[in-house]
Order: sequence, then structure tokens, then C-alpha cells
Amino acid sequence: MKFLKRKWKFILIAMSTAIIAAFILIFGIGNYFCAPRQQWVGDFPKDLAGENIEFSSDSGSRIHGWFLPGQQSHGAIILMHGIRGKRSDMLGHARFLNKAGYSVLLFDFQAHGESVGQHITFGYLESEDAKAAVEYLRQKTPNEKVAVLGVSLGGAAATLANPPLKVDAMILEMVYPTIEQATADRIAIVVGNFGKRFSPLLTWQIKPRLGIAINELRPIERVSKISAPKLFVAGTKDQHTTIAEAKNLFQTASSPKEFWAVEGAGHVDLHTYAREEYEKRILEFLRKNLN
Repeated sequence: MKFLKRKWKFILIAMSTAIIAAFILIFGIGNYFCAPRQQWVGDFPKDLAGENIEFSSDSGSRIHGWFLPGQQSHGAIILMHGIRGKRSDMLGHARFLNKAGYSVLLFDFQAHGESVGQHITFGYLESEDAKAAVEYLRQKTPNEKVAVLGVSLGGAAATLANPPLKVDAMILEMVYPTIEQATADRIAIVVGNFGKRFSPLLTWQIKPRLGIAINELRPIERVSKISAPKLFVAGTKDQHTTIAEAKNLFQTASSPKEFWAVEGAGHVDLHTYAREEYEKRILEFLRKNLN
């Protein structure tokens, strides 16, 4: 009898320890995903003509960026980087767009790069930065049509802006439809599809951590309200936002809209992956909607 009691006591202790360890692990993963990623970006690129700029955002951050002037009456583009990125990640885009005559604004989202912030918010506060960037660029280039190009987090920020961004065109790359799907996809990458059932253990942390309701992180519920022409771009091998999810987001969006599936691409820099075709398609879309 004593042996059985010791055995059950050992089992209960082991189970309790495992539950506590699992909770600590899940909490740590949640902390990693929303932790700020501030870092020094560096000096203005020597091969480009432009200036360092700053502007305020209702996210509560002072936003740091670069501005490259273009040809008059040619249009202006705002480039918005991905999660845990920074404005210099978008320099490849900036170079070919500026070379084509467009004015270009690159900036660091709040809690990224040189812009301060307490948490990454998966597009929620970042949408305030997107709105502030549009307002800044409208003042900087008052006679130009304006487009935004957002990658992953940048695309989510562009779609979550409320009211919709006052722009003339949008290019949205690898944008998650809902935060629930985004979380489940990322868990599946690490532990397989079985792990998707545990995604609520991460998404439940969003409200107490960030003060944001989950239904405020659903781009698929916002794209139908965006009247500007939209180009959706997604990789056919993307595991972070699957091609099926990307197509679903596209189908929900209001017209006018276009869709380009980049064959074989994962959740990567699509400009680097398919440079020639990427530049051709992006410039064609911009010429049609801005020039």
C-alpha cells in the first residue's frame, strides 16, 4: 500500500511539474513573439539621394525613416517591412522603385528598428504608423498619387488601418488572414499539424498582454472595405501564410484587385527570390494605378 501511495505521489508531482513547465514554455513563446525588436539601422545609404526623416504616430512612437525624392508627378511609394524587421530590409525595393522615378518612404514600425515601442502588436499599433506615414508622405509630396507596399506585418498593418488608408493603390505580400491562422501555421512549422490544436494557448495571451481583442487582428474582415486597387502577392510554398489562405484573403477583398502566386517561394523576400519578374509586375501595377 505504501508503495502505491509513493507511486501515485510521484506521478502527481511529475504531472504537476510537466504542466508548470508547459505553461512557462507557452508564456515564453508568447513573450518572444511580441517582444520589441529595436536595433540600430545605420546611416543613410551612400548610393541613394535623400534624407533621414521622423514623424509622430498615434501608436505613441516617434517613427524614424528615410525619404527618397523621385520625379515630379510620377507617384510616391511607402515601403513597410515585416515582423522583427527594419527599414533597411526594404532597400532593394527602394532602389528599383526610385530608379523608376518614384519617391519612396521607408520607415521602422513602432517597436522595430530605431522606432521605440513596448510590444510588437501584429499590425494593430503598426496600422497607426502606416496612417502616420501616409499623412507624412501626402504633406511631403502633395501633388503625387500614393501607394503602399507592405510585406507580411507591413501588409497586415496596411489592411488593419481604420478607417482605410487614404492611398491610391496597395501591394500586399504574404498577409495573414487572421491571427488565429497565423499562430496555428507557425506552430505547425515547428511541431507539425498536430500542434495547431494548441494555438489557443498562445492567442489567449494577446488580450492580457497587449490589450487587443483577437477580432481586431483579422485582415480578412477588413480587405472588403478597402476601395483602392490591390495587388496580392504570395508564395506557393509559404508555410507561414499558406497559398490557400492568401487566395481566401484575395477572394474576400473588394475590387479592383489582382493576385500573383510566386511559384516555389516560401515566406521570403519575394523581390530577391524572383527579382526580374517581381520588378516587372510591381512596376506594371504601379504604372497602371499611379501614373
